[in-house]
Amino acid sequence: MAASKDIAVDPREQVIRAADELFNAHGVHAVGMDKVRDAAGVSLKKIYTLFPSKEALILAVLDDRTRQWNAGVAACTEGLSTPREKLLAIFDFLLGWFGTDEFRGCAFINAYGELGGELPSVAEAVRKQKAAFQDYVAGLVAELGGPSRLAAQLAILAEGAQTTAAIAGTTKAADDARSAAEILIDQALG
Repeated sequence: MAASKDIAVDPREQVIRAADELFNAHGVHAVGMDKVRDAAGVSLKKIYTLFPSKEALILAVLDDRTRQWNAGVAACTEGLSTPREKLLAIFDFLLGWFGTDEFRGCAFINAYGELGGELPSVAEAVRKQKAAFQDYVAGLVAELGGPSRLAAQLAILAEGAQTTAAIAGTTKAADDARSAAEILIDQALG
């Protein structure tokens, strides 16, 4: 989204947003820093002042994606009163996200696939985000009084739905995963 000429835009944010859009659309390896420069409208000198390496920029993009993910999940669960409703709202969040034009799969899974073997810092950032999501789900399952294995099962459904939706190019995986989550929750609470 372009900023008004009257509003000062943080160059760091400009670079992160531009890199995120480019990485999402083309993959990390395919995007050079010159493309980020052109898309962000920030000089390479300034970019390298803000991010001393492409790896640092990738980590900043993943950090921003973590913030976006957490905010999206929080917005979908806001106002819901029961842990069951909150757990199922995760899949509603996925449904909305899968229907956007910019959905190309999970940025973390994509980054891990491209760079996890080359850059331990990227692998660690991805593992950290996935563990935080699993902890969030585990907290809701504990509030619900469900067994810990239910949390792992629900997290796997959400992760699998992201991959399936990206490959299939439809939102159906979110509905299918939500239906499976309802069955798992009901079965676990028996």
